[in-house]
Amino acid sequence: MADPEELIPTRHSLLSRLKDREDEASWQDFFDTYWKLIYGVAVKSGLTDQEAQECVQETVITVARRIPEFRYDPDICSFKTWLLNLTRWRIVDQIRKRKPEAKFQRRRSDGTARTPTIERLADPSGMELERVWDEEWEQYILEAAIERVKKQVSPEQFQIFALRVFKEWPVLKIARELDVTVGQVYLAKHRISALIRKQVKELEKKMK
Repeated sequence: MADPEELIPTRHSLLSRLKDREDEASWQDFFDTYWKLIYGVAVKSGLTDQEAQECVQETVITVARRIPEFRYDPDICSFKTWLLNLTRWRIVDQIRKRKPEAKFQRRRSDGTARTPTIERLADPSGMELERVWDEEWEQYILEAAIERVKKQVSPEQFQIFALRVFKEWPVLKIARELDVTVGQVYLAKHRISALIRKQVKELEKKMK
């Protein structure tokens, strides 16, 4: 299990280590950290499961090939933008690999044409993909922040928080089921929510 303090390594430290292609631990770290993000964006862009998996693999390969020339400077090109561009190109590659008959739906038996599949995809070259990427990125950071906080608080406190926020249980039901006071339920929700917000801010700085 990764140290929660290194659940998302600083971009500078990780990217520096990735310049050594023989550093298998760092490359595994990179893959474990980002594959779900890349996969999620690929699927939401209209790729199939297999295409999305290939997109992940090709993106990682591209990172390995391009990392020697990448200079980490958030003011010029953030890591987030750099990775988005690499993922964008690989999504386009997957679309281009499709056979012509897979790109366009056949006409219906009644003679009416359906919207071409390619037109229903999130535009890989436009703002739509950036919107999808931003949404996935935010969700990704939130999940990482929650995992960090989960390791910082007691299991009982996190269970109270999870039942109230994730399961949306009523306060009185939580108090009754866990044999705690209503005040403890409110306190746990408030405290853990604040910790998560703090972690999100810290991770956003690290992920630039």
